[in-house]
Amino acid sequence: MDKTLVVMAAGLGSRYGGVKQMERLGPDGEILMEYAIYDALAAGFSRLVLIIKPHMLEDIRELFGDRIERSTGLRIGYAFQTPDRFTEARPEFSRRQKPFGTVHCVLCARELLNTPFAVMNADDYYGREAFEVMSSELDRLSSARDAAMVAYKLKNTVSPFGTVTRGVCRTEGGVLKGVTETYKIKLFPDGSIRSTEKGEDGPLLEPETPVSMNLWGFHPDILGVMDSYFADFLGRLQPGDEKSECLLPTMVGDLTDSGNISVSVLSTSDKWFGLTYKEDKPDAVKALSSLHESGVYPPSLWNK
Repeated sequence: MDKTLVVMAAGLGSRYGGVKQMERLGPDGEILMEYAIYDALAAGFSRLVLIIKPHMLEDIRELFGDRIERSTGLRIGYAFQTPDRFTEARPEFSRRQKPFGTVHCVLCARELLNTPFAVMNADDYYGREAFEVMSSELDRLSSARDAAMVAYKLKNTVSPFGTVTRGVCRTEGGVLKGVTETYKIKLFPDGSIRSTEKGEDGPLLEPETPVSMNLWGFHPDILGVMDSYFADFLGRLQPGDEKSECLLPTMVGDLTDSGNISVSVLSTSDKWFGLTYKEDKPDAVKALSSLHESGVYPPSLWNK
């Protein structure tokens, strides 16, 4: 069965202070999303769609897109997330600066998605196991009601350099029962983890808590549901709202609560790392170097 990997790479990277998706981190100048693409292809994905801003296209092609196509024979599909798409009902938002979020991002690739697909962030390292379990699960999806996610242990997804946002999950028998988008999760020097959105003494979070890192699996029929969900979100936006986002974890949580979707929770013991803050870069470079040296990855991901 054909399976598509969708990479969301149009984010602003405001906390990072730049276009973090373009940072060269690997020993042969690889950027972070290349590792997920490499792992996904090895796990059986046969199609690749990159969602970017229009001005990023030539840089992406020069950095790695053309090299992947030459090395693998795969033709990459490119989609553009711009604020004028799917916002005709609210034309006053057609020039908004901040992206509308990850639901809108996926919708911007709608015309390229006709197979089961996995969705991921461009600035996260997920690990090989995540794509192996996701690839197997996509073969079992049969309708918009069927979905999957890879859950990570919270302790494996925090940054020592600042707060992060995570979809905190409630599960039962391997099925998602609810997801709460939780902001300003902070790792403290004593190893404890708290939600600090309302203050440094916020509630403690269990280190083993399963969280979403935006690695979701869907049947293509979900796109119609996403369209309706985003339209409802857009209709509720107050005039002048430049910050609210329509997020995949929130959508999945709402659809789960209403009984309109059943999400299989796939576990991984891999440790996440990524580029949330500038200070994350040295550790990411070191981690990738170690993975190459240990033989997890070849000296260069792609044939030149």
